[in-house]
Amino acid sequence: MSETFTFRKPGRLVDGDLSLVLTKKSPADPAKGHVPAYVFTMRQVGTRRRMGRISFRVGSARKLRYPGHIGYGVLKRYRGHRYAARACKLLFDLAADHGLKALWITCKPDNKASRRTLEVIGGRYVETVRIPKPHEMYRRDYRYVRRYRIALKR
Repeated sequence: MSETFTFRKPGRLVDGDLSLVLTKKSPADPAKGHVPAYVFTMRQVGTRRRMGRISFRVGSARKLRYPGHIGYGVLKRYRGHRYAARACKLLFDLAADHGLKALWITCKPDNKASRRTLEVIGGRYVETVRIPKPHEMYRRDYRYVRRYRIALKR
């Protein structure tokens, strides 16, 4: 990836009753080790009802070894409808537009719902890695993450 980064227009991101609404573009913060990121709210189509959020981080697999390219959370009352899987899939074209050939997504080993989401979207489990103590995820109570690789097709 080149040194200069340009955010792209993600276009219309809709799948049935799910819509992703871009709420923030975060530039890279090299001092914190953060890469550029898009943040979306998951909304129910035709309403302003918030169902969750999803972020897409644009960077190398090495920089994103622990957090991954995509992070998501679905509000409890909306779980069970595959919103996380559907939202991830909606971001695949944007990831490919940024030149990514594959996405890495991580989850806590005991998060069975996220593990199933990653399998549903074609994730291949690669390894479980320990989070180093200096990493910010360690301070947020992460000790290990399972890493999944999703090959992008264009």
